[in-house]
Amino acid sequence: MKPAANAPIGIFDSGIGGLTVVKAVQKQLPNEDIIYFGDTARVPYGIKSVNTVRNYALQITDFLLERNVKMVLIACNTVAASAEAEVTELCAKHGVPVLGVIEAGTLAAVELSEKNRKSDPRIGVIGTLATINSGAYETALQEKYTKTTVYSKACPLLVPLAEEGWTDNAVARQTLEFYLKPFKDKHLDALILGCTHYPLFKSLIEDILNDTHTAIIDSADSIAAMAKDHLAQKELLNSQQEIGNFSCFVSDKPQRFQKLAELFLGRHIHKIEIVKL
Repeated sequence: MKPAANAPIGIFDSGIGGLTVVKAVQKQLPNEDIIYFGDTARVPYGIKSVNTVRNYALQITDFLLERNVKMVLIACNTVAASAEAEVTELCAKHGVPVLGVIEAGTLAAVELSEKNRKSDPRIGVIGTLATINSGAYETALQEKYTKTTVYSKACPLLVPLAEEGWTDNAVARQTLEFYLKPFKDKHLDALILGCTHYPLFKSLIEDILNDTHTAIIDSADSIAAMAKDHLAQKELLNSQQEIGNFSCFVSDKPQRFQKLAELFLGRHIHKIEIVKL
């Protein structure tokens, strides 16, 4: 069954990081209604088992499907690495397409390599323990270019720092300097921010790397562009003239989430509801 064009887009993440995707979607698709779920009671996902992450992801997907979303965007790299197939299978029963940030980040890296005519790009990836241990980015990138050299580094402390709003202080800088040190002599063509929390550190990362040759890839812009193209192809773009509604749900700590979310999005969020899954 085909979803309705005026139905909302569903986006979910383990916490506040997925708002980077929300912001990109709002910029490229301003007339679309969005339902966002941040699993603030159970963040971070990156240190949890694959089965646990899959269970969480399917619970949230059920929640979004109950609200008749027309598309689901997985704004969590850990979920995309561990449970995208299961989320896609569940959504397919409702005729709802699914896009994930790993596919989007890989596409952005490939487009950059093609633009620069690089058949053997050197790509860095930073992400959670679960994302890095899955090897999902390495697999996806090397399927496109077998000569791709991928350097990966797990950065487990960045999500807790982002959730605290510590994205540009001395603690964040020292942490990132430690995590990024292995990349300093790799002459990377690109560094993929393999977690949607990480764009919150983008300016600091650029400053620490201090390498104009290395492009910083934020999958949020890429997945927003993919969503726009997909909806257009399926004739599912919302034709309303008004700015789309933004509905926000979390599993805990709505006041803390609202403060950080408004700071990041640059707009007031009228209501954040707590949902127990």
